[in-house]
Amino acid sequence: MHRLLLISAIVIGVPVLAYLLIGRGHSAMSVDDVIKSSWATATPEWQARLSQDETQRVCSQHRNAPPAGIADAILAREKATIKYPADGKLMGDWKKGEQLAQSGYGGRFTDYPPRTASGGNCYACHQMDGKELSFGTLGPSLREYGKIRKYAADDVKAVYDRIYNPHAAIPCANMPRMGASGFLTIDQIKDLVAFVMSPESPVNK
Repeated sequence: MHRLLLISAIVIGVPVLAYLLIGRGHSAMSVDDVIKSSWATATPEWQARLSQDETQRVCSQHRNAPPAGIADAILAREKATIKYPADGKLMGDWKKGEQLAQSGYGGRFTDYPPRTASGGNCYACHQMDGKELSFGTLGPSLREYGKIRKYAADDVKAVYDRIYNPHAAIPCANMPRMGASGFLTIDQIKDLVAFVMSPESPVNK
């Protein structure tokens, strides 16, 4: 209980402190310092998340609406990060993909050190299986996604690419770079592709 209260205080307190600093005329660098100081006891792996890469930096700079030239550079840079399965097969086991889509494991402080594989947490942003009543709406609905596209090979590849690195399709996308970041493995991504694109998947029923 005490740990939960402490985490809640940090989550609420850091943004409030940042707001107060901005309101008193402190620079953006001071806000960054406040945020970094709140992670002082985090592991090096977690502290590294505070350092933006080039794509994150320019997306922040342009509030996720980069001009054409920078957008093209993002697309090229992020497409180059995509790695494909050695066997050339982009779809795995949709049943495993279903479990991954339901799991949000791996993105919380309490999940470190990891005790099981990370999940995709897909329902946080997407509607998928029609029987699932709880889903987010930040991303588009994926109901019957494969069925609507007639399970075309080009669309299977597009789904793989989008899960692996969405910035390769949409510069400054809101979706996490599941593969490029190493959060999910290639086999896990294949399973998620199958969940979205397989004719047998409940997503397409």
